[in-house]
Amino acid sequence: MPSRLIKFVQLLGLMLRNPIHFGRPKVILTLSLCFALLMTGCSLLHVSTESRLFLNLSASFLGEYDLPQSDFKGTTVGGFSALSYDRQRDRIYALSDDDTNPRFYTLNLNRQDLSNPSITVEDVTLLADPLKTETAPASLDGEGIELTHQGTIFVASEGNIAAQVPPRLSEFQLESGLWTGDLPLPKHYWTLNEDGTKTLGVQPDRGLESLAINAEGDRLFAALEAPLTQDTPLSTDRPYYSRFLHYWIGEPEPLLISENLYPLDPPMPGSQKYGLSDIIPVDDGGHFLSLERSYSPSTGYSAKIYQMVTGGATDTSRNHDLSLDSQSIAPTLKKQLLNLSDLNIELQNLEGLILGPYLEDGSRSLILVSDNGFEANTPTQFLLLRLEQKAQSST
Repeated sequence: MPSRLIKFVQLLGLMLRNPIHFGRPKVILTLSLCFALLMTGCSLLHVSTESRLFLNLSASFLGEYDLPQSDFKGTTVGGFSALSYDRQRDRIYALSDDDTNPRFYTLNLNRQDLSNPSITVEDVTLLADPLKTETAPASLDGEGIELTHQGTIFVASEGNIAAQVPPRLSEFQLESGLWTGDLPLPKHYWTLNEDGTKTLGVQPDRGLESLAINAEGDRLFAALEAPLTQDTPLSTDRPYYSRFLHYWIGEPEPLLISENLYPLDPPMPGSQKYGLSDIIPVDDGGHFLSLERSYSPSTGYSAKIYQMVTGGATDTSRNHDLSLDSQSIAPTLKKQLLNLSDLNIELQNLEGLILGPYLEDGSRSLILVSDNGFEANTPTQFLLLRLEQKAQSST
């Protein structure tokens, strides 16, 4: 039996064992597809061209806005590491990367003039983390934020190696900032020996960076900025892979569905910062956008937006160490959508990417934000882009 058909049947079995996780319509649709495959001799549809695999998307630059660092209700507005868009309220939530005082800001985007947008800070919400103590003040190093349909937010924390604080996927109430719980992470994201030394897990300051929730609100996705310590290639001719997590967060309880590999651009000579900064789902068919950025003292910051496709990727949730076996693993696929360096503007440390409000022509906005590192003389950079999708090519 072809390997793709085996995976299809395995997924069908998971749906039948957990129908409430997937919903009756999806199970019925999957059964119908399976029956159609059997009636055609179990031959799977073959994706023969790139145009059928990736969406026909384009992204164009509209405008830029620099938000100066300022004080707001006793906090410093800056250090934005991620964004989330609240469609009902038409507001943006910006996570501040301050591990001693974790918080997010409510922002209002004025888009009357798309070539000259502006941002207004309206509110700040402190995150009440129960793991924060006097001896462990840096318990939440927020790098990703996402709003749920239940009026809560998830925050991805990359962890604090020096303080022995593991990476986390934590949920908080949107209005109060009160902690409600954490999602379980695979053991290979953080494993300690009895003497406290770390054997498996994230690299320092390069842990959980990306966070996203699908439009239906029942799936959560998270990704690492860089390879796990045990996954880091020993030579530059080996591929660099981040890990990409897929959770079910609907009823009756959260469930890790799968983990896949994301192929990172290899670091350029002299790069000090590089990796995956953010991900967003484009649809419920396994299509995503990803943001990768890098920094070199000689050339400054650069960033690229890619399309990413998860279909056909191998589940690596049981692969604790890629150095043991990575040749037989199929990663997710990606295709460059836009090289932001081609915009001929000076780029800052871009870390956040969201699908924003719809524009007047019916297209969707893409909004990016930079982390100014709480440097007073460095403003926070917002970029506004138009995302358009056209019909798939027939060739």
